[in-house]
Amino acid sequence: MATIVQSSTPFRHSARAAAIVAGVTGVAAAAIILSVLGNPLVAGGFLAASLVLAGGIAAAQLVRQPTVEEASEIDWSIARTLAEASGDAIAITDRGGRLICANDAYRALFAGDPTPPNLPIGEPSIAALAAAGRAAWRDGTGDVAQLALAAGPVAARINRAGDRADMLVWRFHAVDTMDLVARAEGMLAGAMGNRLAAAGLMVALVEPEGRIKAANRVFRLRAMGHEEGAVAGRDFARFLIADARGLIRFEREGLAGTPLRLIQIPFLDGDSAPLLIALIDEDEPAAVANAAGAAAPIKDLIALIPAGIALVDREGRFVQMNEAFVRAAGIDLSTPPLYPGDLVVREDKAAVADAVRRFAGGVAKASDLTVRLRDRPDDPVTLSIAGARGLGEAAVLLSLSDTGEESRLKREVAQATKMQAVGQLAGGVAHDFNNILTAIIGHCDLMLMRHTPGDSDYDDIQQIRLNSNRAASLTRQLLAFSRQQTLRPQILQLPDVISEVSNLLKRLLGETVTLTVKHGRNLGAVRADPGQLEQVVMNLAVNARDAMLARAGHSGGTLTIETLAVPAAEIARVARERQIAPEAMPVADYTALRVSDTGTGISPDILPKIFDPFFTTKDVGKGTGLGLSTVYGIVKQSGGYIFADSVVGNGTTFTIYLSVHRAERSATQGRKKVTETKPDLWGSGVILLVEDEDMVRAVAERALIRQGYTVLTAENGEAALEMLASNPRPDLLISDVVMPMMDGPTMVRHARVRYPDLPILFMSGYAEEQLRRSIDLDNVSFLPKPFSVQQLAEATRDVLAAV
Repeated sequence: MATIVQSSTPFRHSARAAAIVAGVTGVAAAAIILSVLGNPLVAGGFLAASLVLAGGIAAAQLVRQPTVEEASEIDWSIARTLAEASGDAIAITDRGGRLICANDAYRALFAGDPTPPNLPIGEPSIAALAAAGRAAWRDGTGDVAQLALAAGPVAARINRAGDRADMLVWRFHAVDTMDLVARAEGMLAGAMGNRLAAAGLMVALVEPEGRIKAANRVFRLRAMGHEEGAVAGRDFARFLIADARGLIRFEREGLAGTPLRLIQIPFLDGDSAPLLIALIDEDEPAAVANAAGAAAPIKDLIALIPAGIALVDREGRFVQMNEAFVRAAGIDLSTPPLYPGDLVVREDKAAVADAVRRFAGGVAKASDLTVRLRDRPDDPVTLSIAGARGLGEAAVLLSLSDTGEESRLKREVAQATKMQAVGQLAGGVAHDFNNILTAIIGHCDLMLMRHTPGDSDYDDIQQIRLNSNRAASLTRQLLAFSRQQTLRPQILQLPDVISEVSNLLKRLLGETVTLTVKHGRNLGAVRADPGQLEQVVMNLAVNARDAMLARAGHSGGTLTIETLAVPAAEIARVARERQIAPEAMPVADYTALRVSDTGTGISPDILPKIFDPFFTTKDVGKGTGLGLSTVYGIVKQSGGYIFADSVVGNGTTFTIYLSVHRAERSATQGRKKVTETKPDLWGSGVILLVEDEDMVRAVAERALIRQGYTVLTAENGEAALEMLASNPRPDLLISDVVMPMMDGPTMVRHARVRYPDLPILFMSGYAEEQLRRSIDLDNVSFLPKPFSVQQLAEATRDVLAAV
């Protein structure tokens, strides 16, 4: 039990006076709690006892405020014992907003002793609870109908209490709305509904969207013509019609039917709670217009419509707006707007005012305006305006839909479509460029076989080959962004990858940047390409170094690399916080890699764009804009997820989640360093080479002939099948995958009809994983482009050796 008592002027008094003060405070606190819990009789007795004790203190001339030391001796055990007798969660705060005491139910509900209203319940609920607290200080009591907690919906009541009215008693109790709704449905379908029907009351339980949950017998009879019909799930408004005077009737009875009066009974609080609606026959036609200027039945119907609707009079002032309109426009009901123009930005005020004035003057045709709301200026919305007749003072009807979520989804779809198009373009460019690089690198290798390091042309050829390899690295980045690169996944531990790259990082970061590496415990193995993971760490480290060196007044900083185990429960929390659907990020055990820096940070307007290709904030010539897009592509192609969090001036953190690999063999595989001597690459046999690019076919043919093979060439799939029909069976078929007219896999299927055990080596600039998903062939090998002469010879040797 926490006890806090405030004092401004210390003084001395006897032990007896202190005991009296403690007794009065304890008894008064007990009386406060009993009154809140609904025991006014017992509470009165306790308050009387406290007054008697207060009189004794006055007689002893001790009407003074206790000091902090004296107040710490106050015995709150009586108040606590009475609070524990209730099943509700109860807490008491003082005028300064400090927690005085709380019972065990409160501690169990909120996991400790948080001080209301700052409870772990989310920002909207905290705001509602704070508003109720202010109302309690002002009016003596405040209520919150429903708070969304993990344990279920909870209602709150706050009472001002204390002999100086300087305390608040916070009481929280569970709300079982479903039970109340179910009981209401049963009552309408049972004896209670029949008794209401006998009294002439037609009653229906209606959801906020306007669908009927249940209705009594007489409602079903009048609305559908028979009592046994199924009414649940049907639209309540479709059973009713309104005439030109605004009178409501059942649609089945027509305009000649008996007018109805509609009465709403909100028996549950909250926007999502259903309404209990009663209809009674109106013997005499009611006045069309009420005191507010709109027909009461029409106002009731407008309140039920799920679309946002508002009525405006001829002067342009609001007459009525339903809850859907309030939500869509983001209206604060404590300070409601007077005119429609108050809802929009300054640039749109004149257009809205002119449209309202025009329709109020008699224009009958509806019109739509695209406006920007004052609270959401970046999301244009559509405001529909129409003239209204027969609604008393209401002359204009406004309709507004809450399109905020729709606009956000449209932007995300547009961004995803753009990224997909750029990815396809990048993959296509990289594929064609890989063919060119294959020819360049191959010819360089062939020329190097005829030159020695002492020749005058040797250095020039090496320089051409070096630049070609740099170009090949750029194409790999493009393929990584478009998730089309070839990965060589292994089962590994993230600390092993960090250990491999940390020495290189220290040289890359320089002496002014401190590298800190932390590894968590119980890390699960992941399945990924270790080389590509090293590339991810390198790219993030380079960006972090540049951000830290660019920070004004700092010559360096700290780069922190962490690995940690993330259980499924934590993943569920992360998905909720980042608003990610469960199917988008499955709840499972993950191993995380976190890279943090102390750099300049990333502003909120730039943060959503950092993974876009060719986007960079660096000066011209100092960045390609492919670093982070490459990181994103590698992580996604590896089946992982990456998130960026940043605060301007406090650095940036990238968190990568890779799912834990569940394999039959528990031992983690690391990368194997090949130390044995490779066998001779010379070979013999007949190879059929199929390639539509002349330059690639020429260099591959020359390379294989130099290795001792007999090579037959074909420029497409049809020519290859003709050569198979007119020549003996080759020892190996090497083919490109994507070719005009007939692609490689189709050609291989026809070839294996004749030779079922024919070895196949596919070569392509596209990703192996992507191709294997589309190629349903067994016993095929794969060689990614661009490749060198030695890589072609090694791949050929390995395939033939496996036969």
